[in-house]
Amino acid sequence: MRAGPLLAAILALAPVACAPAPPKACQANLATPDPTHPRAGMVRIAGGQFQMGAAGVRPEEGPAHPVTVGPFWIDRTEVTNQDYARFVAATGYRTLAERPLDPRLYPGLPPAQMRPSSLVFVGAKPGVDRGDPSAWWRVIPGADWRHPSGPGSHIKGRDTLPVVHVGYEDALAYAHWLGRDLPTEAEWEYAARGGLDGAAYVWGQQKQPGGKPLANTWQGVFPSVDAGADGYKAQAAPAGCFKPNGYGLYDMAGNVWEWTRDLFAPNAQPTESALGASPGGPPQHLIKGGSFLCSDDYCFRYRPAAREVGPPDSGASHIGFRTVVRE
Repeated sequence: MRAGPLLAAILALAPVACAPAPPKACQANLATPDPTHPRAGMVRIAGGQFQMGAAGVRPEEGPAHPVTVGPFWIDRTEVTNQDYARFVAATGYRTLAERPLDPRLYPGLPPAQMRPSSLVFVGAKPGVDRGDPSAWWRVIPGADWRHPSGPGSHIKGRDTLPVVHVGYEDALAYAHWLGRDLPTEAEWEYAARGGLDGAAYVWGQQKQPGGKPLANTWQGVFPSVDAGADGYKAQAAPAGCFKPNGYGLYDMAGNVWEWTRDLFAPNAQPTESALGASPGGPPQHLIKGGSFLCSDDYCFRYRPAAREVGPPDSGASHIGFRTVVRE
């Protein structure tokens, strides 16, 4: 999300430290994206009926209701930096974060806030007011998928990390290059559940069976202290570092949020209507899965039923995506 009206409270531009040393890649049978092989790196989901949504955690997640999805294929992992780089090399595509804001959508915005930029998590000191997200987010000019922490940062050695700072439009462009699409919310949630209909987590009912984190989330007091019990402190993990779900899909909980086709609605009844339109601005699409910033004491949205609105005009340092092919 860039410096538009929706970020009026997060416009303080500040330098940010370069990203930490790249973590070691994991083994998840990563496939090279290729338009001539539209199902490379994907898993087939037979489809069926399931209980979508949940009740009792967040109001926007309910009511739980039966939904039927048809058969489809979905990426085994989140789209990685090396995947997106191949797409950009083949097409010359420039992401939203690499372009200035459209002045027609943001009349009267100062030129300094129209520059190419993206939203970067910078952390905060203990005791920060958690009602003020500007304490741990900054709109950083020059932050984009190649420079995830802003100017001076890079993705060298981070080929297998999920690509971030991609907006809905950027994710859809990549999907179309491969002859694919982005999943609907129902498809995404059905795939994430891995056959465990109604379970609280993608791996079952217990939060930490065996006492160990099963996803890259935030362990500690957000946004100040991440204990890193999952092996990654306040950063994304390479694709495939955690045990896959029942369908063989990796990182359907935590790591980075993922774009879906649906516009955000205030309940678990997905829609492509104007409910997801921000007044005077671009439509607001739904993201699923939570991220490495999801803590139990603040976000708690790394559950399959959880849902959130994505930034309408760019990406952020904790949002990525995966693609689908429908039969």
